[in-house]
Amino acid sequence: MLIALIARDKPGALQTRKDNRDDHLQYIAETGAVFQAGPLLDEAGEMCGSLVILEVEDMAAAQAWADGDPYARAGLFQSVELSAWKKVIG
Repeated sequence: MLIALIARDKPGALQTRKDNRDDHLQYIAETGAVFQAGPLLDEAGEMCGSLVILEVEDMAAAQAWADGDPYARAGLFQSVELSAWKKVIG
């Protein structure tokens, strides 16, 4: 099952993102659940959120992955949305 995780950073939290980026990328590599991912960008081109496509068994597994993300544990996100997603193009 593919799940889109759309997370918006708290205002002014770019340094928190940078400080936890290596741990976040290591978590992605270790869990093997990420199908595609990348940062959302603001008008200035700075990272301000995340779009992560998870390939997991169910929504509970997606929530568990989201809860374990070092970004989430660091309090980076203002909001996180999980939604079933269907790949059509690409």
